[in-house]
Order: sequence, then structure tokens, then C-alpha cells
Amino acid sequence: MNKLIKMILVFIKIGTFTLGGGYAMIPLMQKEMVEKNEWIEDEEFIDIIALSQTIPGALAINTATYIGYRLFGLKGALLACLATMLPSVVIILIVAVFFVQFQNIELVESIFKGIRPAVVALILVAVMKLGKSLPKTIVNIFWVIGSVLCITLLHIHPILIIIFSGILGYKLYKGENVDESNS
Repeated sequence: MNKLIKMILVFIKIGTFTLGGGYAMIPLMQKEMVEKNEWIEDEEFIDIIALSQTIPGALAINTATYIGYRLFGLKGALLACLATMLPSVVIILIVAVFFVQFQNIELVESIFKGIRPAVVALILVAVMKLGKSLPKTIVNIFWVIGSVLCITLLHIHPILIIIFSGILGYKLYKGENVDESNS
């Protein structure tokens, strides 16, 4: 029961202290799930992030649901999902009630302008941490650069990149896991 409560508190913390959406939550999630609590390995975390992006819904909610399910089954999935959402819902309700009254105040505007670069930094940290655990092969480097170029220059939708990457990954790596399990 203590581990379940700890998981709930961790997801409440993640939902409370990260601004900027799912990508900004990745560094904190990685620190809590992989480094601090050792609930999952770094490679599995990357797989969870990839899976969470391929299914409908918010990245943080999908990730929390998966990790909650992995740790405590259906009960864990539901509680992790709710724990991640709860702080945002409360904050949004508070902001909705008071923001209209304070939105034109210079202090509030300045605070939000200051938060924006921090959110970008959180996303960059997530990219760097995820990139560290990616094997530095020619294929992976080409894959990352190619995906970025396809999205930014050719305006190919990220979903198509994910689908194509899954198909290409299957073709390039099929049988690789079978060989490892027979060793």
C-alpha cells in the first residue's frame, strides 16, 4: 500500500510542478520513474514515451497510465492517470476564476513571459536525456536527422513519421529480439 501511495504522490508532484504539457514533464518523469524510484529502466522509459505518442491522448496521461498499470494493474493505471490530471484540473479552475481579473496586470504578464523559456528548456532537457540512451549508430543518427527534416522542412505530419518509423524499425530489426532471447 505504501508503494501505491508513493506512486500517487509522485504523479501528483509531476502534475503540479511541470508546466508546458507532456514534453515538459518528461525530464521529471524520467528522474522519478527511472533514477529515483527505479520502477523502470531507461530503455523501457523511452519505449513508453514512444508508445504514449502513438495512441490518442496526452503524453503525460498515457505515460502515467502505462506505468501505473505496469506497477499495480488496472487500479494503478486509474490512480496514476487521476493523480497526474488532478493538479492541472485544480490549477485550471483557479486560473479560470482569477485570470480574467489579473490577465492585464504587468506582473502576471511578466511571470508568463518568464515561464515560456523555462518550458522550452525543459523540453530540450528531455530531448537530450532521451538522446543519451539512444545507441549512436549511423542508422539512428540518420533516422533522427531525417525525421526532424521531414517534420520541419517538408511539413510531414508527426503521425506519419511515427508510422513510417515503426514499419522501418520492423523491417530493420525484426528477428533481433528473437536472437537475443535464444542466447
